Amino acid sequence: MGRFTRESFIIQNKDVLRDDYQPENLEERDEELDEYAAALRPVIQGWQPSNVFLYGVTGVGKTAATHNLLKELRMSAEQYDDVDLEVIELNCTGCNTSYQVAVNLVNEIRESSHPLTSVSSSRNPLSETGYQQKRIFNELYHDLEDIGGTILIVLDEIDNIGSDDDILYELPRARSQLDLDVKLGVIGISNDFKFRDNLSPKVKDTLCEEEILFPPYDAGELQNILQQRVNIALYDDVLSEDVIPLCSAFSAQDSGSARQALRLLRKAADIAENKAMDGGEARVTGEHVREAKHQIQRQQVVEGMHSLTRHGQYVLLAVCQLAARKETPERTKLIYEHYQQVVRKHGSEPLKRRRVHDHLSDLSLHGILQLVDSSSGRGNYNEYELDVSLSSALDALESELGDLDDVRRVAKENRVLE
Repeated sequence: MGRFTRESFIIQNKDVLRDDYQPENLEERDEELDEYAAALRPVIQGWQPSNVFLYGVTGVGKTAATHNLLKELRMSAEQYDDVDLEVIELNCTGCNTSYQVAVNLVNEIRESSHPLTSVSSSRNPLSETGYQQKRIFNELYHDLEDIGGTILIVLDEIDNIGSDDDILYELPRARSQLDLDVKLGVIGISNDFKFRDNLSPKVKDTLCEEEILFPPYDAGELQNILQQRVNIALYDDVLSEDVIPLCSAFSAQDSGSARQALRLLRKAADIAENKAMDGGEARVTGEHVREAKHQIQRQQVVEGMHSLTRHGQYVLLAVCQLAARKETPERTKLIYEHYQQVVRKHGSEPLKRRRVHDHLSDLSLHGILQLVDSSSGRGNYNEYELDVSLSSALDALESELGDLDDVRRVAKENRVLE
């Protein structure tokens, strides 16, 4: 038999376990959906739309809720002759300025690439560079007025623009300030809880008319979400009873993200499927989930290490050694002292403490370390600890730094190695 066949023992439809799959019903978000629908209701009345700001960590249903509700809203709007509703959707990943958001909105109107966008234009897309911001904004306003009626602009992952929030001030005010013949509403979606707090007061007043928090899912909610997907994605009776609770518990303890829980379940099913292909039992067990968690975290460390210099790897090793001794979370000062020992053992000269602090920040950004805010009688200070399993970090480091059996031995003595 060849390597590529359609034979499958466990997985019936893997696409259903992907985070971009849009279920007909969004589980465990009834309260948020009701609040969101209330904020959108002025559209059906033919009134000026409210500006809505959604926030919460990644993978908690913000985008899925937006897609579900706006599709329903457009269908409802078709029943009323005095409501002409269009939607323009833009994911702001890679858009670091208001200029970039504006030019990408113009090009989304003229050559759409997002599923919610319902407009089209015969005008040519613009180059993303070479224009003054005022020109781009005028092009955008011209296109919006050509569309007319009621327009909802969805800006997903809007926190990517950072502090350059001019567009979030200009868009909601465009109708009144420029006398545009269009009813315009903005829906901003952010994964960053602090983004709202860092908005300028004038932007906060206009964008955040309606604010809706999507909190992390708890373990019970994640179980219901996974069960909904499993009923479609996997064959009957291929899951051990502990699989869904275990995936849910791991994800709830970490981020409360359905995306993370789905990735873990999908990976566990893949592992079990491959073993079944080799003659093993066609069943996903808790052991497959634990193996999946280890593989995902190891890959996370490997990917994060691609951006690290050798000294960044030494910093991570220093934290791993401290973790093996049950001495984390630990302050930057003491991590630096331990890093110096690691570096000299490897025959190099240590970097300055400032650069080591930068490496700690990079490791935190990649989800390998976790920054812990601590305080004492002497004030506030930062501490770091691993945000992945110690075994995952050591596996990844060994491919770069060689044998780390001494660290594993200490970890086993202290019962901190999985």
